Amino acid sequence: MSSADYSARHLSVLEGLEAVRKRPGMYIGSTDSRGLMHCLWEIIDNSVDEALGGYGNRISVILHPDQSVEVRDVARGIPVDVEPKTGLTGVEVVFTKLHAGGKFGGGSYAASGGLHGVGASVVNALSERLDVEVDRDGKTWAMSFHRGEPGVFADSGEPTPDAPFTPFVSGSELRVVGKVAKGVTGTRIRYWADRQIFTKGATFQTDDLLDRMRQTAFLVPDLALHLTDERGEEPRSETFHFEGGIAEFVEHLAPDAPVTDTWRLTGEGGFTETVPVLQESGAMVPTELQRECQVDIALRWGTGYDTVFKSFVNIIATPKGGTHQSGFEQGLLKFLRAEVEKNARRLKAGNDKLEKDDVLAGLTAVLTVRLPEPQFEGQTKEVLGTPAVRSIVAGVVAKGMAAKYASSKRDDKAQSALLLDKVVAEMKSRISARAHKETQRRKNALESSSLPAKLVDCRSNDVANSELFIVEGDSALGTAKLARDSEYQALLPIRGKILNVQKASVSDMLSNAECASIIQVIGAGSGRSFDLEAARYGKVIIMSDADVDGAHIRTLLLTLFFRYMPDMIRDGRVYAAVPPLHRVVVINPGSKPNETIYTYSEDELQGVLAGLKKSGKKYQDPIQRYKGLGEMDADQLAITTMDRSHRTLRRVNVGDAEMASSVFELLMGNDVAPRKEFIIAGQGLDRDRIDV
Repeated sequence: MSSADYSARHLSVLEGLEAVRKRPGMYIGSTDSRGLMHCLWEIIDNSVDEALGGYGNRISVILHPDQSVEVRDVARGIPVDVEPKTGLTGVEVVFTKLHAGGKFGGGSYAASGGLHGVGASVVNALSERLDVEVDRDGKTWAMSFHRGEPGVFADSGEPTPDAPFTPFVSGSELRVVGKVAKGVTGTRIRYWADRQIFTKGATFQTDDLLDRMRQTAFLVPDLALHLTDERGEEPRSETFHFEGGIAEFVEHLAPDAPVTDTWRLTGEGGFTETVPVLQESGAMVPTELQRECQVDIALRWGTGYDTVFKSFVNIIATPKGGTHQSGFEQGLLKFLRAEVEKNARRLKAGNDKLEKDDVLAGLTAVLTVRLPEPQFEGQTKEVLGTPAVRSIVAGVVAKGMAAKYASSKRDDKAQSALLLDKVVAEMKSRISARAHKETQRRKNALESSSLPAKLVDCRSNDVANSELFIVEGDSALGTAKLARDSEYQALLPIRGKILNVQKASVSDMLSNAECASIIQVIGAGSGRSFDLEAARYGKVIIMSDADVDGAHIRTLLLTLFFRYMPDMIRDGRVYAAVPPLHRVVVINPGSKPNETIYTYSEDELQGVLAGLKKSGKKYQDPIQRYKGLGEMDADQLAITTMDRSHRTLRRVNVGDAEMASSVFELLMGNDVAPRKEFIIAGQGLDRDRIDV
């Protein structure tokens, strides 16, 4: 564009948008895939705001093969008439003016996600090309933009950002490109993100988009959202539409079995707020406004201790919380503390006080608040700052929980009592774990140790180099003592099969001698208070017999680690020893010493024996079959299972925690029927032959 073509009109359009292009991070957070997705959320959220206002019940998102994205809705459509202050059409105002839109002044939207009026204009400024079509007043209106500037692309076929572009100079034109039936309205926006702004690898993340659309469908029950991804070899399509609202959302999010049903707490509160309002004279005058805040909460507690919490303001996610989340936590903690004090004798709670983590353990909750013009910290809207919301949410929580605890329904009474038991058990677990952590640090030779007497510790203080073998039974312990390297290998014997912690409560687990010993010896606490840095050993190796009972014991131990010390598994510190099943002694002729071969499965044994026969070598018969670790002598155990230069270890790795959790629940949980089906399906057994 030559300087002669650069008019005052261009200057007025670009003066704000140029700042966006220079400092995109201020508006969209970053210029990688996250920022690219944020731009798309801005466009989608505008359509969702229309649906929240009762206009339109369907939104479609299409990811085109040319890396452009299109958002369609059937709402009112962007206004096409001329806005008197600027002399521009509503479409151009929305897409070229920062801080312009229908969400100022409270006239068009009671509660919306877009609040600063910069969403659409920012996306436009950061797009190489943006096309918008509006169905309104019986016509289809269209306008195109190039990096924020309105004009016309000379397309020869399919629209592309590389087509020649001519900017408007004297005035803009909102083109009429078609007709629609009377009463048909809606907006279609298609844009190509500017590769000058976004990093090379930035792409639209289909899974993130699906999660966000699913989440929105939960939050706006009457709204259907449809995604079509045309970028791959086969187009992918998915639709979300839920009628159950946030209660259904909680059921979808919950990772564990329920302790309570999903409870719904709703309410509202008013507050006054002083905001600067622009007068016709151009002056900003502080004005006191009366605001209404609506609160809707769905929550339930489960058997686990992980917290899944989602908070929203006008359906916009606030992943970093804010005043609404702190009000929720404050109200919940205050109420449950009071209930525990009332029932302290029955709960044996003593004088200890609940803390926030005790109450949030096992909680799955969705918190939504709706209010006009909330104060967010930054355009990315990740933190709510409106101070009055805190006390309103806390009041709704207190009132709703009080109603549950005052209910005369049998289910409500039973679940209320179970919840108090759970939070008090979490409190006791935290106090107990903290005591473990404070006292169970590695002691030096001059200090007394309160570690279990049965622990055979190593001499080294080097955590990274040390190993703890959890050994099944005293007979194996005796052999392992002789086979180990006492410098860095410690031994902890356990008696038989430990508690199945997938079924047991936290307090049952802590009172179980074997579980408590393992947690005490590792010395890093358990559950929420687990601290990987405090672990006393670099490796924990489960050494059980190579039989069905040994496999069961190993599974029980892994369940303990997975539920209460998952960071040990995530950090790759938990291993299973692989002891041999057979010992084959090859007889060598003459004075040459016999050779020993260890095999680890029946197939491997048959392969070894076949190889020996083929080469004409003899071997001692019968083959020794190890029934347990106790049958080995110290040299055999050292070479096969404990010596670093010869042994085989199997590292326990949780690639997908959610999948692992469901498998553990299937194998070790309370529900027997799915486990029975799994065993029948896996073993090819005839159901009729099982003695039930």
